[in-house]
Amino acid sequence: MSENCSHDCSSCNENCASRQIVKEKQNENSNVKKVIGVISGKGGVGKSFVTSMLAVAAQKAGKKTAILDADITGPSIPKLFGIKDKTFSPDGKFLLPAITKSDIEIMSINLLLENDSDPVVWRGPIIAGTVKQFWTDVAWGDVDYMFVDMPPGTGDVPLTVFQSLPIDGLIIVSTPQELVSMIVEKAVKMAEMMNIPILGLVENMSYYICPKCGEKIFVFGESNLEKNAEKFGIKNTVKIPIDPSIAAYGDSGKMEDLETCYLDKFLSF
Repeated sequence: MSENCSHDCSSCNENCASRQIVKEKQNENSNVKKVIGVISGKGGVGKSFVTSMLAVAAQKAGKKTAILDADITGPSIPKLFGIKDKTFSPDGKFLLPAITKSDIEIMSINLLLENDSDPVVWRGPIIAGTVKQFWTDVAWGDVDYMFVDMPPGTGDVPLTVFQSLPIDGLIIVSTPQELVSMIVEKAVKMAEMMNIPILGLVENMSYYICPKCGEKIFVFGESNLEKNAEKFGIKNTVKIPIDPSIAAYGDSGKMEDLETCYLDKFLSF
């Protein structure tokens, strides 16, 4: 341990003994083959939306898919899939995930709260421990791809996920604003610190197509996707437009009915 250690690994580049990572074991009733994290350096960029699109696309491609909603204080995955039933434990030893109509497995804190609108007013260690339990105490069964919807930022919970779960790769979600480019760099550097490969970069709300004239309008400014991808050496990139019809599927809990998928190139992990 460095003599100047602050005990905050998220802001430290030292490779000391106290930084050794111990992955948590899966539940004995789980066999998750690949774990893909979906992250952003800030909130409000559509990370949960991208996570749900990835899961739906993978499921339609014949892969058994699951979503672990690690955004404990801002869970939205159940809403996107129209899930209202609560999860339960059949024997008090493990939890069963919720199942969507297309057989996607989901675990989220909103499946445990009495009311979906109840706030989760917990301190960091309890939130991080809950995320671990979603991995260790949930009987996921056989899963080809698990997508982890991360909370925004590069703090305690993302660090817990990186250190506790066997993350195989990350997809970073951004928007066109120049400010977000700086935030993307933070996410990239955190991935590098944790030695996790970046599988792709998604620019959400990239543009809007006028329904009358077909002109492409850059509501949040010109795209920074290519510049960021080149800067960080990311090969797979996708632009998702602002489309009220697509957003309506999520608002109505019908993500699985969405036919358009911009993320097919990410399905060959």
